[in-house]
Amino acid sequence: MPRKNLIKNVKRIVVKVGSSSVTARGVISGKKIAAIVSDISELANRGYQVVLVTSGAISAGAGSMKREVLNLTIPEKQAYAAVGQTILMNEYRSKFGKKGLPVGQILLTEDDVKNRQRFLNARHTLETLIGLGIVPIVNENDSVAVNEIKFGDNDMLSAHVASLINADLLILLSDIDGFYMDLADPAPVEEIYHITDAIIARAGGTGSTCGTGGMMSKIRAAEIIIRFGEKMVIANAKTENVLIRIMNGEKIGTIFVGENRQLTGKKRWLALRKPGGVIILDEGAVTAVRVGKKSLLATGITGLTGSFSMGDIVEIAGKDGNRIGKGIVNYGSLELQKIKGKRSSEIKKILGENIYDEVINRDDLIVY
Repeated sequence: MPRKNLIKNVKRIVVKVGSSSVTARGVISGKKIAAIVSDISELANRGYQVVLVTSGAISAGAGSMKREVLNLTIPEKQAYAAVGQTILMNEYRSKFGKKGLPVGQILLTEDDVKNRQRFLNARHTLETLIGLGIVPIVNENDSVAVNEIKFGDNDMLSAHVASLINADLLILLSDIDGFYMDLADPAPVEEIYHITDAIIARAGGTGSTCGTGGMMSKIRAAEIIIRFGEKMVIANAKTENVLIRIMNGEKIGTIFVGENRQLTGKKRWLALRKPGGVIILDEGAVTAVRVGKKSLLATGITGLTGSFSMGDIVEIAGKDGNRIGKGIVNYGSLELQKIKGKRSSEIKKILGENIYDEVINRDDLIVY
């Protein structure tokens, strides 16, 4: 399909730039940032709403102190992120200022979108900045983030931001031209509509020396975007006027095209949460949830894995292990072990009280 047709209804865009796209020889590159800012400014002039997700804080901080990123300890990375974030933002503020565009900084951890209220607060802040004509610049809060609250890399962060603001298109800019199924191919794959096992297997590997995101993280981001029925492009930041040319409809990079299905509100937030366990269903329960669009009852549960509490996110799967959905559970794993396979009328006798008829209410459940 012509690329113009795929992007013709795009209005809101999230652009993610990797560390290699904003640095040169270990320090921030004003020239590279100027090129990105020029493209985003032109898109803003055309009426597009653009949010920028940027990497580079750790590299900027380490470079300013003449240190190699690969040799840093975790506390040092956090410290240099604090130093580098100010350098990075000063560059963006200066370059966008010359184009007449104000900027606002937002630093996030996964904790900020895991909590429903903070998720909504982040969304409101971003929406307000966009409404005021301010370019939001987002980065992970590397100076305080630890593994338990990290997105892992800015590819995943940008997918979460795209979901947060219901963006129509996510553009990942790095030092690669797109997704290649075979390195012998002269050009990347033009369009991808489904993330297959073959694509996941091909995506193995790591990123550049100054970034954390490899192709696998980009494919994981694409999975999120496709699930929400939106679009994502992987392209090379070195391509001249890359953002403008993508929005002009040129076939640059690889475009991932989502299904014609949108999740909104609470279910969109739910889809992004990491599960604390898996509940195994019998065939009848799978049919009831998938086809009958019913809530999940204890009687259809045959087993479970993981340790979780009431209100946590869990996945549901059939006996074959295939994950079919995700939801907010009304019982902890200890209670669920006792009532699995039981009718609702038996729960009170087993637990001493009947808290909920449903293990997962339909309103708190998404089906893949």
